[in-house]
This record gives sequence, C-alpha cells and structure tokens, in this order.
Amino acid sequence: MILRGIVELQNGTDVRGVAAKGVPGEEVNLDDNKTMKIVYTFAERIKKQTGKQHIKLAIGRDSRVSGEFLAQAACVGAVCSGAIVYDCGLSTTPAMFMTTVDPYLKCDGAVMITASHLPANRNGIKFFTKRGGIEKNQLSSLLHEAEEIETSFLGGKRIASDFLKAYAANIVGIIRTTTKKIKPLDGLHIVVDAGNGAGGFFVDDVLKPLGAETKGSQYLNPDGHFPHHIPNPEDPEAMASAVKMVKKNHADMGIIFDTDVDRSAIIDEKGNPINRNAFIAFISKIVLKKYPGSTIVTDSVTSTGLTDFIEKLGGHHHRFKRGYRNVINEAIRLNEEGNPAYLAMETSGHGALKDNYFLDDGAYLATLALVELYNMKQEGKPISSFVDDLKEPQESLEVRYHITGDHFRKSGEKVLEDFKAFADQQPGWSLVQPNYEGVRVNCDQDHGNGWCLMRLSLHEPKLPTNIESEEKGGCQTILSKIDEFLSQYKMIEK
Repeated sequence: MILRGIVELQNGTDVRGVAAKGVPGEEVNLDDNKTMKIVYTFAERIKKQTGKQHIKLAIGRDSRVSGEFLAQAACVGAVCSGAIVYDCGLSTTPAMFMTTVDPYLKCDGAVMITASHLPANRNGIKFFTKRGGIEKNQLSSLLHEAEEIETSFLGGKRIASDFLKAYAANIVGIIRTTTKKIKPLDGLHIVVDAGNGAGGFFVDDVLKPLGAETKGSQYLNPDGHFPHHIPNPEDPEAMASAVKMVKKNHADMGIIFDTDVDRSAIIDEKGNPINRNAFIAFISKIVLKKYPGSTIVTDSVTSTGLTDFIEKLGGHHHRFKRGYRNVINEAIRLNEEGNPAYLAMETSGHGALKDNYFLDDGAYLATLALVELYNMKQEGKPISSFVDDLKEPQESLEVRYHITGDHFRKSGEKVLEDFKAFADQQPGWSLVQPNYEGVRVNCDQDHGNGWCLMRLSLHEPKLPTNIESEEKGGCQTILSKIDEFLSQYKMIEK
C-alpha cells in the first residue's frame, strides 16, 4: 500500500512531525501507520546490509505524550519484518545507540522515538546502526522507499528490556574505575533538572549509588506535557529554573538535560551556568589533559575567547558548520586524515568524544563533569574555578533576518556573497579564513571590538547573524554596519 506524506517528515538526519492534536493549525502528520512503515523499511535495510533474516533491533522513547503510542507502532513494524525487538520503553537517545555495542544485546540497529526539545505535540524518530546515526542522504532514501514498500508479516518477536538500567550501571562503572572509589561523590551535593524528560534516571541510578546527596533535584518524573519548562539547556526559562534549583539547595553542582539526554549543561556552585562556549571549554580542558595537542571541532558560532582558551592549553580550535552531525563528521574526517580530534561539540550542548564512539551523549558529558568535580574536591577547589580563565565577551547577540519571497536559498547565498565583498572593504574589518560556514568577520577596537558571523539557516528562510564584542555598545556598532548593508535588499526583513 502506497502511503504518501512520509518523505516530508525528514528534518536533517531525523524524522520530525506533529504527533498529537491540540495545537490550532497543526494537523497530525506523524502517526502509527507512517511510523510502522518507516521502521519496517529501516529493518529491511539492515537485513540486506547484514545478510541476516532475523536481525536484533532496539526501540526506545522519551516521555512525550505520543511516545508510547508511536513506539508500539515502531515495534509492530520491526516485528513484521521478522526482527527480534527489544522494547526498551522509556529511554534516552544515547542508550539506544549503546544497544548496538552492548556485549549482551548486540543489536544490529536501534530506533529512538523523540523530537528532542521541540514542543509537546511534536515527535520524531532517530535511527542508529553499529556505525552510529544514519546520514541525511541515507534517511532521504529510506523515507522514499517507505512510501512505496509493501509490508508483510515475517514472524519476529518482541522482548521487554529495561536497558536504561544497564546504561546507567555502565556510567557508574566508568566513574568508579576512573576515581578508584566506590562512592566518590560522598559529601557532594548534586542536583538534577530533567525537565520531565527521560533524564530523571540519573539521580537514582547514577548519583545516589556514587554517594551523592541529591535533595532538591527537580522535574525527574517523565511527563510529556512538560508542565514546568521545555527540557532544553539552551532555553532561558529552563536554565533559569536550574540555576534557582542550585542556589536554593546550596549545591556543589547542578546538571540540566534535554528531553532525550543527548545534550546537557552544568551549573557551578555559585549558580553560574556552564553552557555554550563555557561547557565546550570545560570538556575541552578535560580532553586536552588526556590528549595534548588534540583538535577540538566546534560549530561556527563559538567565540574568540574559546579559541584563546583552547590554544593556551595546547589544543587546536577548528570551527565548522552548525549541525551536530556536521561537527561530528568533520572530527571523524580529521582523524581519518591523521589529525587527532578527540572532541566534537556544538554550542547547543551536543558533545561527542572519540573515546565514546563519537556519540553525542549528554549523560556522558555529565559523567566527565562529575569526575572533574571529584578531582577538584581533592584539591579543595570549587567547580567554578575549572574554567575561570575563559574570557567571556562583554556583549553577545543573535539577529535572525527573514528572507521573503521564493527561492530563499538562492537569495540568501547572493546576500552572503555580497556581504563578503562589503566586509572586505570596511575599515577595521577583516575576513576570517579559513571559514566553513557563512561569512565571519573580525572587527578591531575602533569598529566594534569583536566579531560577527552571518550565515544561511539550514532549514528556514533566515540569515542568523551572531555578534560578540569586548566592550559595551560594541555589538550595536557592528549591528549598525550590518543593517546598513542589508537595507539595500527588499527581500530582507529584520
């Protein structure tokens, strides 16, 4: 049976769509039938790749209201293909990948039902094989095939599996092995904000067995309505809530996760967020201790202060395109060329390490932070001192200019081409090279004392423009020049 409307659900390397009613103007376009066919097709592809008739496939979900419903549809699709399906129930995206490398399950593939930090009525699907997440072109081909494929029942079976317990036990083992202590967090107060996503397990299954005091942790129970705030470390309301939690409980450290726990951030004992550039600096310092001279790959909007921080530690900072798969794939490419790159990390909180299968895993980043908290305690230092020499800008802002009319990508590319020529002629401005996304410009002390980056959005008719300055009023100085340039284009709206 041909089922249209599947191809349109692609969003980069994920499937994303509206999965629950209730928001005016947003009709459901990701339902059980589409989910079943998509996962059936995914399973059929793995069978062809492995040459197996009965593959092993793990399926998990986050806490969204539509999650259980879609996960069951995914199980049906996989079972119909003849797969042995491990139904992992509430889980995390990193845990689903780990089922493919787990020595006991040894799954051939994994599916995670999640839409990360998107609103509660949305949902999506992520796919993994033993090689990691599937690429954009692979997903496009899969979805086209899913619209046309004829399904049949080939006699698979479903097995309930609480794999998240095994995943958490592995984290506990890593920390105990690294610190050589059974309860290395004894005497430390650590609080978690899970935002009612899938990250609540971290308190009972990781922190408490390691001896931590966790009183004051909040929103640990899964609730797909997200009644308190969106589970997203980048969301100002979510971060403000986590900061308040740390201060109220006088905690030594706070941790905040996104919905499916592939991203995280931390808060120091003073209530200062360690996220975006600061979290990249934090993890970079840990990596560079272990792998001196390593290249740190980040997205394009990271600061000059971060570059200075990495270089002072003997590392190399390699800015690349936004999009966590772009950053990860660039790090993999560098390694294949003989250029050691042990960390790929976005300002959004996606961070992947070579030591951890280049998997963007928020719980693993939190694990590294916990080990460092233990080390700092042995030295009698608070966690806030770990990256206190990172130079933060005086000001920063992002302006998202809208591109009207048809063919926004072609129009946007022309504007970027013109902006590059414009910037090259401005007094005190200099183009940054090499540069892999958009147009990045350094601005000297007399012309804004900072930098700007104009780029074309991956999915929207937008020209996001990031600006940072080392002085108050500097961002406005740079922005005024940018606005002056863009005023000549009728299709650009601020």
